[in-house]
Amino acid sequence: MTQRENNLVWLKDMIDHLRECREQLQWADDPETVRLLTESMLRDLDCCRRLCTQLCRPASLPLAV
Repeated sequence: MTQRENNLVWLKDMIDHLRECREQLQWADDPETVRLLTESMLRDLDCCRRLCTQLCRPASLPLAV
């Protein structure tokens, strides 16, 4: 599997997790649960952003670390 394919699979998994968290968030009324879910969603969104950035780069450019 290529790096691009790996990134796409990982992106799909992150989006699926975001969807699950959103569904849980709809029913959450405990402030601690809301906080945990939203923090998890923010981490997932950051990961999605990084993956999308990598997908935008041409394969010939090295990744900055």
